[in-house]
Amino acid sequence: MAATVDELTTTARRLRDELARARFGAATPGAGPATADAAAMVRQLDDHVLPRLANLDAPALVVVGGSTGSGKSLLVNSLVGSDVTRPGVLRPTTTSPVLVHDADSAAWFGAAHVLPGLARVHEGEARGDHELRLVTSDAVPTGVALLDSPDIDSISVENRALAAELLAAADLWIFVTTAARYADAVPWEFLAQARLQGTPLVIVLNRVPTGAADTVKTHLGEMLAERGLGDTTIFAIDEQPLDAARLPTGSVAPLRVWLDRLGADQEARADAIRRSLRGSLGDLATRTNAVAAVGDEQLAAVAGLRTLARSPYQDALAQVRDDIGKGTLLKGEVLARWEELLGTGELLRQLRTGLGRLRDRITGALSGRPKTDVQFNGAVEHVVETLIRTRGDGAASEAATAWRAHPTGAALLASEAGAGFDRSSADLGRKAGFAVRAWQGHLLDLVRNVGGDRRTTGRVLSFGVNGAAIVVMMVVFSHTGGLTGAEVAVAGGAGAVGHTLLEALLGDQAVRTLAADARSDLEARVRVLYDEERARYDALLAAIKLDDDAPARLRALASTIAEAVRL
Repeated sequence: MAATVDELTTTARRLRDELARARFGAATPGAGPATADAAAMVRQLDDHVLPRLANLDAPALVVVGGSTGSGKSLLVNSLVGSDVTRPGVLRPTTTSPVLVHDADSAAWFGAAHVLPGLARVHEGEARGDHELRLVTSDAVPTGVALLDSPDIDSISVENRALAAELLAAADLWIFVTTAARYADAVPWEFLAQARLQGTPLVIVLNRVPTGAADTVKTHLGEMLAERGLGDTTIFAIDEQPLDAARLPTGSVAPLRVWLDRLGADQEARADAIRRSLRGSLGDLATRTNAVAAVGDEQLAAVAGLRTLARSPYQDALAQVRDDIGKGTLLKGEVLARWEELLGTGELLRQLRTGLGRLRDRITGALSGRPKTDVQFNGAVEHVVETLIRTRGDGAASEAATAWRAHPTGAALLASEAGAGFDRSSADLGRKAGFAVRAWQGHLLDLVRNVGGDRRTTGRVLSFGVNGAAIVVMMVVFSHTGGLTGAEVAVAGGAGAVGHTLLEALLGDQAVRTLAADARSDLEARVRVLYDEERARYDALLAAIKLDDDAPARLRALASTIAEAVRL
């Protein structure tokens, strides 16, 4: 390894903590597998990598794994020469793992150095799937421990998960299969994992028909070579009667010699341990990059949903702006109140006979009828509030429809927090009414301060601030940057009257500035309302609690580990 053990340990701990914090709350295709693999990597780091980095000279953990009924427990008992683990009759067979070690290794395995998530049971039988029974035996070579694990294809989900966890924690594997089942799919999935992790591997081919050992071993060897495991050692054990419920000593003698050599040859054992550790670290680096890619997938999904929610409200704001500028609000109650104030038809005729008489007529009408002023403002408030709410409802419906077409969005809307998102929030109308009234108040301030000189201010005051503000509203609702013939027709000439009057009072540029400021302020207030509506969607996305920088941190750690082990 290129890095020092301390450096690797620091990086591995950081990776462990990063994976433990990883969250994949968005319903993307990779979320489930990434969640499971991140948890599996945390266990592998806790069970094997970090303990091994802390003590490279600790005894080697040899995990005996295999399929249901393959004879794992029988093999362990036969190697040890006593019934340290009980072969099962019913399925599942081995339910709780049994670890057999020599007396000198008791301190290492008795404490929670390796497999810290399993409670230790020193006497009697372990009964839970999170318990590890420890057995001391002089028959186990010094420096080596045998662990009889649950079946990799157990009918119990918990047993299968524990078997996978134990195999991931191994320094070496003894994989037990039978002549009848060595080609099954499930064992090969685990053997492929051994290759990826670089775990040293021995295969015991059990229950081989008499005289068929060479043929079966040759075929199995070819299968292993095709899968990159051509250097795997194979031991074959013939089908034969048991001796005191154990395999005859001679049938397990070759495997026993291999174990004794492993215990006696410290250099070979250290090489196997380092090879396994290097392989585990390299595999973790590869898998971490895959988890980081799912993190990117999660962030992209959330960003896409955020855009799907933002676009309808941007469109709604543009529609409100368009509706206001085209004069479509100058109808119904608003136009009726305006005509009640002035009488539109007569005013249009007066445009041709002289501005002075027109101004006098409007000034008198607007300054002498405060009740009608209130009614006009109320009509404007109602129509603009209705417009904001209607366009907001449309945006909510469009955003919800877009989200339901996305797996993550659909899941969020189906939650309790996502109820009612097909329409605007219940208080949008109330907030819209408040916003319009605030805008009307702001408009009064604009009118009071327009021009900036005494002469202009005097004209406005002689006209009446309220009246001038009403006329400005008519101008705002009738054009955007200059009247057109179509707008005059829609507005019934009202906007033309207001624009002409204000231009005479203030000048053309002042009118344009005043109308632009008023329009901009109203649009800003509507934007705030729609931003608050859209924020409901942002709140749902925030509940997923993604960390934008997590994928980059995972990749950096994976790169450091990969470089350290020279992959």
